[in-house]
Amino acid sequence: MDPGFAALMITVVVVLSGTAIKIASLWTKRHSGPADAEVSARVQAMENEMAALRQELTEAQERLDFTERLLAQSAETRRVAPPEA
Repeated sequence: MDPGFAALMITVVVVLSGTAIKIASLWTKRHSGPADAEVSARVQAMENEMAALRQELTEAQERLDFTERLLAQSAETRRVAPPEA
């Protein structure tokens, strides 16, 4: 499969998924009542937890990138350094 076509398809799927989520969110807001207060609280708690998990993932990715850079520098130093006599 052509990489350009695959990238286009992924973009289309992401956009359509985002639109579907927005529509579902609007529909839920319009059809929520007093009985849905508990559900709304649980959804809000889950959204907060997702935000925290995203933050943790971002930090872990940054640490991984840093470690990869250190390892690459170390490998480059060993490769470039002249042999000791």
